[in-house]
Amino acid sequence: MTLSSLHRAAREIFDKTLKSVDAYDAVRRAVHLERSHLMLGNTILDLGDYSAGIYAVAIGKAALPMASALDEILGLHLTGGLVCSPEAKEFPIRAQPGARPSTNGPLSGRWRLFEGGHPLPNRASLDSARAAMHLLRRADAERAPVIFLISGGGSALIESPRDPGTTLQDLRAANEMLISSGATILEINSVRRSISAIKGGALAEIAPNSDQLTLIVSDTNTGEEAAVASGPSLSHPPDSPDAASVVSRYGLERALPASILRAIRRGAERKQSVSTNALRNHYVLLDNQRALASAAETARSHGFTTAISDDLVEQPVAEGCSIMLSQLLELFRRRDSGERGVCLISGGEFACPVRGRGLGGRNAELALRWAIEVAQTKLEGPGIHHVVALSAGTDGIDGNSPAAGALCDETTVKRARHLDLDANRFLEESDAYTFFRSLGDFIITGPTGTNVRDLRIMIAI
Repeated sequence: MTLSSLHRAAREIFDKTLKSVDAYDAVRRAVHLERSHLMLGNTILDLGDYSAGIYAVAIGKAALPMASALDEILGLHLTGGLVCSPEAKEFPIRAQPGARPSTNGPLSGRWRLFEGGHPLPNRASLDSARAAMHLLRRADAERAPVIFLISGGGSALIESPRDPGTTLQDLRAANEMLISSGATILEINSVRRSISAIKGGALAEIAPNSDQLTLIVSDTNTGEEAAVASGPSLSHPPDSPDAASVVSRYGLERALPASILRAIRRGAERKQSVSTNALRNHYVLLDNQRALASAAETARSHGFTTAISDDLVEQPVAEGCSIMLSQLLELFRRRDSGERGVCLISGGEFACPVRGRGLGGRNAELALRWAIEVAQTKLEGPGIHHVVALSAGTDGIDGNSPAAGALCDETTVKRARHLDLDANRFLEESDAYTFFRSLGDFIITGPTGTNVRDLRIMIAI
C-alpha cells in the first residue's frame, strides 16, 4: 500500500467510527414509546401516571441531536425542555409544537436553547443554569419526571457558582488554568464541582420529588459516568480527587481568583441531599469503548492485524506517544508472515499541558510527537516500510484549533524541513495545528454532535 492509501485507510477508520457513535441514533435505539409506556433499559414509565407530562434537560456537545431524538419520540408528552449546547444558535426551532421531525431535525417549540461557552463559560452558561433550575423547580412542584441528556463538554456550557462573589471572569480564568494545567479530567472536575451550585448531582437535587432518568454519551472512563459534564444529575463518587489537593499539586494557588479559592475551601461543607423515594436511573448510551470496538472492526476489514491498547488512556502525552509507538513495533514483529500490516488503536485523553501560545490541542501535539519520534526511530530493523498515525477528537474539536486532530507518517518531518518548518519549535510553542495545516495533514470535521473522547490510530506495513 502507498502512503496516500494508508492515509485514506486511517481516515476511513476514523470517519466510520464517528458514524457508529452518533448520539441521535443512540437515543433512538435506547428509548421507545408504546402507547403510554416509555421504555428505556429496565425502566418503564407509564405516562398515564404523570398528568403534567415530561420535562427534559440536555447538556453537552451531543445535546442537540439527543434532544432532537427525544423530541421525536415523546411528541406532545414532552411538556418542556432545555438545551445547552455550543451550537444552539444554528439549530432551528419548529413553530408547530405538534409536528414531528422525520430525521435528526429541528426541535419543537417546547424547548429553550442556550449557546453556552466552551471550553470557557460565557454569559449564556449562567443563563442556562438559571433556566434549568427554574424548569426543575416546576417539574418538582408538578411531580413530573425529568429526563437528563448528558454528554461531554457540558462542564463549561452550564454553570452557577456556589460563591456569590464569583464573577464570570473568575469562572473563565479558573477553567482556563485548569484545562491547561495538565491535570486529568477527574482532577479538573473535582475542582469544578467544588465551586459549582449545579455540578456533582446538585442540579438534580432541585427536583427531589421527580422521577429522573439520565442518558449519557460518555467522554470519561468506564464506570466514571458521574464525571460527564461534571455530573449535574449524578452524585460524584466518594473516592473523587480532593479539589484542594489538585490545586496544590498543579501549583494553582497563587493564580486562581480569590472567590474560586474561597469556594474550594468551603466545598467540603456542602450537604448531601435528603433521601428520596423517587426513581433515579442512569444509562450510558455511548462511550469510548464502543468507538474503539468500531475502529478495530473497520481496521480488520482493511486486512490489518488489529489490536486495542486498553492501558493507554490518560498518560502524559509524551509518555503515551512513546508507549504506543513501541507497542506498534512489537505488534508488527509478532505478526504472521504474509500479513498485510498491523493497526494499533487506543482512546481516552492524554494529559497535555499548554506551554506556548500556538494553536492546537493534545491530538495534533500527539501526531507531531509521533512524527518526530518516528523520524528518529530505525524502522529498517523490524522491516517496516510505512507508518501512518492519526489522532483526533470524536467531538471534532482539538484544543483551541478548528481541527479535530492530525495525520502523520515517516515523511512528515522531512517534508516539513523542505518548507523550512522546524517540528521541534512548533512542539515547544504548542502550535501543532499550524504545523499540520502547512503540510495539509490536519483533520477538519466541524462539530460532530457526539463526544466519546479521542481516537488514536497507528498503522504499520
